[in-house]
Amino acid sequence: MSFALIVLGIILLVWYIREKLRAYSVKALLIKSMVSVLFVAVAVTAKAGAPLAPYVVLGLVFGLMGDIWLDLKYVFPEQDRIFTYAGFTVFGIGHLLFISGLLVQYGGGLFLIASFALAAAADGLVAVLEKPMKLSYGIMKPVVLAYGICLFSTVFVSGGLFLLHGGGALCCFFIGSVLFAVSDLVLSGTYFGTGKDRPVDIISNYIFYYGGQFLIAYSLCLL
Repeated sequence: MSFALIVLGIILLVWYIREKLRAYSVKALLIKSMVSVLFVAVAVTAKAGAPLAPYVVLGLVFGLMGDIWLDLKYVFPEQDRIFTYAGFTVFGIGHLLFISGLLVQYGGGLFLIASFALAAAADGLVAVLEKPMKLSYGIMKPVVLAYGICLFSTVFVSGGLFLLHGGGALCCFFIGSVLFAVSDLVLSGTYFGTGKDRPVDIISNYIFYYGGQFLIAYSLCLL
């Protein structure tokens, strides 16, 4: 069942990317929403009894909401800032849910200090490299950095837990979170840079993003 949903998701993703490269439209947004519904469906059809499951499902639902908000900024450019704020907020909440679920499933420990310290360091690096990377966060900088803490914390917490416990589920979740982070780094160039919204940027962003979300969802199947 999960593999069938993933294959369907890949087909719809190719369709969505094709539509988006043509033009931003409500049609493209609807196709994107269907792809996002599918990664939620993968998680829902997995082991619902695991403590991690409801957190991941909710986190993915917030991701679906973020997908909608961030694409609406292109459909209604006059409300760009509102939709961008909304998208960053719900994605941040999604990452907090992922982290909470991991800690409920596997427990905490001293490694958390190192994980959050590394997340803060990575976020600081994003701030320092703003100009060298020819980006301009402008008024969005506080929101970008607050979201960055959530994003990188998911990566380092899942990575730390994988080092401690091993297992296919944590490996899958960790790889998914890394792909998610890479997609956001690509997206930052599209949003806050110039000349970084080429077709290759758009395509790579969605491949990394949906690859990450589907892997996080599929990790529940390996518990």
